Order: sequence, then C-alpha cells, then structure tokens
Amino acid sequence: MRKLTLILYIVINISGYAQMVKREPSIGYVFPAGAQKGSDIQITVGGQNLQGVSGAYITGEGISIKNVIYVPPLNANQKKELKKRIEEIRKRWKGISSELSSSTSQEEQPVTLPTHPLLNNLDKLTPKELKKVVDIFLMPKRLQRKRSIEEMVLLDIHVEENASPGNREIRLLTPRGITNPLCFQVGIIPEVIEEEPNDQNKEGLPVYNVPVLFNGQIMPGDSDRFVFYACKGQKLVVEVQGRQLIPYMADAVPGWFQATLTIYDSKGKEIAYLDDYRFKPDPVIFFEVPEDGNYTVEIKDALYRGREDFVYRLSISEKPFVTSIFPPGGKVGTKAVASITGINLPENQILLDTSSEGFYIKKAFLYNNYGQSNPILYQVDNLSEYTESKYNNSIDNAERITIPVIINGVIEKPKDVDCFQFNCLAGSEIVAEVYGRRIDSPIDSLLCLMDKNGKVLTWNDDNEDKSSGLITHHADSYISFKIPENGKYFIQISDAQGYGGDEYTYRLRISSPMPDFTLIGTPSAINIPAGSSVPFDVYVIRKDGFNGEVELYLKDAPEGFSLSGGCIPKGKNNIHLTITATTQKFDNPIILNIEGKAEINGHIITHPVMPAENMIQAFGPTHLVPAETFLGMVLKPNFRNFQISLLNNLPLKISEGVTEVNVKIPFRMLSEEFILELKEPPDGISLEDVAIKNDILTFKIKADNNKIKDGFTDNLIIEVFTNSPVGPKDEKGNRTKQKISRGFLPAISVIY
Repeated sequence: MRKLTLILYIVINISGYAQMVKREPSIGYVFPAGAQKGSDIQITVGGQNLQGVSGAYITGEGISIKNVIYVPPLNANQKKELKKRIEEIRKRWKGISSELSSSTSQEEQPVTLPTHPLLNNLDKLTPKELKKVVDIFLMPKRLQRKRSIEEMVLLDIHVEENASPGNREIRLLTPRGITNPLCFQVGIIPEVIEEEPNDQNKEGLPVYNVPVLFNGQIMPGDSDRFVFYACKGQKLVVEVQGRQLIPYMADAVPGWFQATLTIYDSKGKEIAYLDDYRFKPDPVIFFEVPEDGNYTVEIKDALYRGREDFVYRLSISEKPFVTSIFPPGGKVGTKAVASITGINLPENQILLDTSSEGFYIKKAFLYNNYGQSNPILYQVDNLSEYTESKYNNSIDNAERITIPVIINGVIEKPKDVDCFQFNCLAGSEIVAEVYGRRIDSPIDSLLCLMDKNGKVLTWNDDNEDKSSGLITHHADSYISFKIPENGKYFIQISDAQGYGGDEYTYRLRISSPMPDFTLIGTPSAINIPAGSSVPFDVYVIRKDGFNGEVELYLKDAPEGFSLSGGCIPKGKNNIHLTITATTQKFDNPIILNIEGKAEINGHIITHPVMPAENMIQAFGPTHLVPAETFLGMVLKPNFRNFQISLLNNLPLKISEGVTEVNVKIPFRMLSEEFILELKEPPDGISLEDVAIKNDILTFKIKADNNKIKDGFTDNLIIEVFTNSPVGPKDEKGNRTKQKISRGFLPAISVIY
C-alpha cells in the first residue's frame, strides 16, 4: 500500500467554486448591445478566457453570425510597437516621414505583432480604420484595468428584417465552453453608434431626427451628448437602458452604471433631468416637446465613473410606455381585462394571459411603429378575486371580505390606507402577502394585522424573495400568523414611505398557508468535459412554510447524462450537486431540463429549475439573476481530465463518525500523487487517509461528533488533483511538480 498526500482547502467564496470558475470563459459587456431589424453590424464582446472562440449562441430567430474575430491582448512592448507604427503612418500621411522604422535603435530587439486581420497591412488602412485599430488594441481612454473584460471578440452579425423585437441572450462558444449570457436587443427604430468626441466641449454635433437610438459607452469622467430635432407637441419617451443590459458589476459601487439624463433646449438651458425611474436605476424622461427645434440630450454616470462595460442604449421616440395596470392580475383560467395608462398607448385595455402554463408573474407588451413598450407585469393566481373600493381607509369603514381571496387595490394618494375585515377561527394559520414591487408597482407596502379592537398583532414592511434577483429593495410585505381566538380581524395596507397615486397598485393575498417552492439553478451554462462531472448549485425558495424534501432529476436529457446528489434535504435551502456528461463531445450546446418534485399535503408538486447567474453587486451581496436558457456544453476531454467513478452506493452513511470511499481511476493514473479538495464543506466534515489500495483510490470522510448531529444529510463536492511532474528534467534528473486539476467526483450524498 502506498500512502498519498492529502491537502484540504475550505473554500469560503460564496459565489461558488473559485478554483473551477477562474478557468471558465466569461463575458462582461457587449457593444453595441443591440441592433435594428434588417441591419448588418459589428459588435464587440469583452471578457476573459476567450481564446479560440468559434461562434456565438443567440436565443430566438433572425440573427446570424457572419464572422468571428478574436482580439488578443497586446503586451507592453507590442503596444509600444503598434503605437510607433501608427504614428509613423500618420506622419507619412502628412508628408513628414515615410520610413516606419527610422527611429528604431540598433540595440532594440524587433517586436512582432500577432498575426491578426486587424493588424495586417496597417499602412493600407483608411484614417477611420486606423482609429478603430487604436480604439481596440491601445484603448486610449482606459484608465483602469479589469481582467474580466480585457479580451475582446468582434462579431459580424446580420439581423433579419422579420426578427422579433426585444431582448435576446448572447453567449460565446469557446474550447473551454460556453459563456454566461448578456443582453442583446433587437430594435425597430434607426440606430447610431456614438463617435467621440461628443461631450459638452464638442461643437457642431450632427442633428438626428426622431425616432433614434444611440449606442454608447461611458469612460471615466465622460459625458456623451446627442442633438435631435423634434416638433411641438410630440410626446417623446427618452429612455436609457444601462443597468438592464448589465444588471450587476462586482467592482463598482452601487453595483451598476448609474446613468443620469439631461435635456437642453437650443440655447443650452436645462429643461429636464432625471437619474432613475421610480425604483429602477435606468432613467426615463417623458418629454412633451414645447416647440419645433433642436434639443440636446446628455448622458453620464452619476459618480463620473466609466469603463468599457458602462454600456448604454439611449432611445428617443414616441414608443408606447405603460405606467400602470389595473387590476394587476387575474384568476387562472378566467377572462381578465386590465386597464392601462401611460404614454403613446395604442389602446387603453389589455387582455391578460391567465393560463396555468408558465410562471405566475407574467409579461406582456404593446407595439406601435416606434417600437415595443416596456414590459407590463402582472400576477395570476388560483384564488377568488376582489377589487377594493375607495372608501376603506380605517377600521371603521373596513371592507368585509371572505378568505381565501386576492384583493386588487390602489394606494390612491399620499398617506392613504386600505383596510379589510374578515372573520377567523382560533388556531387558524393566516398568510397575507403583497405583490407590488415584483410586478413593477412603485408601492413600498406596509402590512398590519389587527384584532377587533385595532391592536396591532403583527406587521411587516419588506420581505426578501430570492427568486426576484433584479430587485435590490424587496419592498413587498409578508405576514404569517396563528390566530389566537375566534372573531373579527383587520388587515391594513399602506405605503411605508407615505406615497400614493394611480400607479401604486397591489395584489394582496389573504389565505391559509399555500405551501409551495421555486427552484433556481446556477450557473445557467454548465461546461462538462466528456465523461466527467461538474458541480452546480440549486436553490429552493420555500413558500408558506414548506419545509420538505425536494427530489431533483434530469428530464429528456441525452443518453449518458446523469445527476448526482439530486435531493435537497428537508429544511435546507440550497444544495451542491453534480451533472455527469456522456463520453461523446457535442459540437453545440444542449438545453438542459432539470425538474424538482416534492410531496405537499398528499400531492406530488413538480416545478422546473429556472436558470440564473449568481452575480455579485459591488463587492458584497449576491443576486440570482434569471437567465432565459439552461445550457450544457460537452467539451472534448484533454489530458488533464479522466473518467472518475464512485464504487460506493449512495447515500453514504457515516457510522461512528467515519466512512470509507472507493473511487475507480484509470490504470495510467495509479502512480500519481493525489490531492483532494473538499469544496465549501459543511462545518465538521473533513477528509483523511488518501491512499491507493488494490488499484483503487480510497479516502475517508470524517464527521466531528461535536458539530454534526444525528439526521444530518448533505452533498459533498470533491475536486481531484494530482501533483504531477511537468517540463524538462533539471541537471539532477528531476522535474518540477505542478498541481493539476483532474476533475470532480460525482456529488457524494452523506447521512449521519
């Protein structure tokens, strides 16, 4: 028997498996982040680990990739050489010099630029083409280096005339796998890509007719200005999309590009300013044009920050924009018509989709010749619906309701309150839940439950819903309460900040608990070497007291795929598990369908696992940001990876504090020195006694009896490394050893 070395690292990075993630390809911005239907355009995608990029994956129909160009980062000497060559070319244009290397010292070593389409034949480029080379390779405006967006890929794309307008997801395909998604939009109106300089010091800016959409990037201390012509009486929607394109930035406070918008008249007088729209960081100005003429719009960051990923799309048009909807939902399976208000609306009512298919927060749009409206969000449910009256602002005139019920209401004016009265039996469990902020209402709800005398029994202002990852202020209220005695009770709802108006709509559910769950998986793209296992996370958002076990499984997966550790234990809110791929490489990503089922009140309830990205906001909190598709990419195996399989039956029971694990490894690896790392281990779990026994890799899982209690169950994620010799031998015949990841074991489910 040969004893091997064990090294145990406890990883505390809450965003996931840092050892694995740092090798993953990723993208941080797309510019421009959209294009008009029927256009051909070149976009730049910034990211890291993108070498060998072969294409892009874009959701929806009507967009095709014509060409893919990887832009390698230049080292300092290469940048110096390129800058020198460009200066010499510009001098020659002016008749100053015609020798590209006249200033080269004889002591200087020649510098070779990488072979690249953009760097070939520099002296044959036009001034505009040469400026593009400068912007791409030398980045004169970059003041801050950000590794995660240092590499660039240029994509030549074609958007068909019949492409559906709206948001798409774009990802890059690389030898290391598929990247995270970013937003790419298909628009209707003409688009312009900004040309610097276009700040307040630039005179003679071109004038554009509306409708128009400007694509730009804000650099440090930068401001961008655009001049547009508009006619008296036009009701323009001047809208920025910045945070919507890149929801969170890990290294920028407050965590996104905080755009500000200013409109000036032809004399330079400020006539409108905004730095947000309600609770959303992206500003929207409703501008009714006072007279014919030229106007200037300025966009900048509120904190004067900037970088390549401070990307925006600024549209000026008479597009429809919905400011409120009522009722903001309906009962499943019934005909529901809602009234809508806003700007440039083609109609004042909308038929809601109340089918049981899909998610219970639904989305609709309106269209006119200038584009697609903002999303119209509403909620559907199975309970009876009730619409509040206008005369219920105290317990003395509280409206009588019968529960269970969904109440559609409005906080109509500042300081307004709505009161409802219901009867309940002692011992009953009552839940009161508001849907407001989650369906785009500006209401910051405050709920109070009172007894028959008006005494407050319980109250709630904010309640976090982790499935709403784009919301940072979880302003919807939630109350769960056990009724102490038979009798009359009151529920009162108001705005916590004292605001109100026609747009302050809400849906208030009052019922007994309705246990349920939502499942979210991250990351939304899983890159798996053929025949290997890769970890990912699934979160369960438990509702109304549901505390049971959830069983996860792959649905309609290709042959050879399997899930390990697919059980979320009772009371646990997330689990680390692994997916194992077939031994055959796939040329294209596949859509993964993962579902979870649980028994609730004697019924089997099934829900899909919704894909998401676990994004960091400004060095701190993380958010589960929804993605459109859950993708898997089966990669060509390389020498680093080999098939690893467990020989134990799962789950493993840790008896008397320790259990042995047996792992089958290829014969060629038996002479290697193995290192195992337990990723994000439960407190009190450790590994020991790694060894090779009878051509089997073995190790022990040990539980600390003082920390691990009876009934404990969880998954263990273990990465396998070897300490392998690399490179040539030295003069003593020795080779340097390097720690090389060989992949992950399938998730090991343990019970104590």
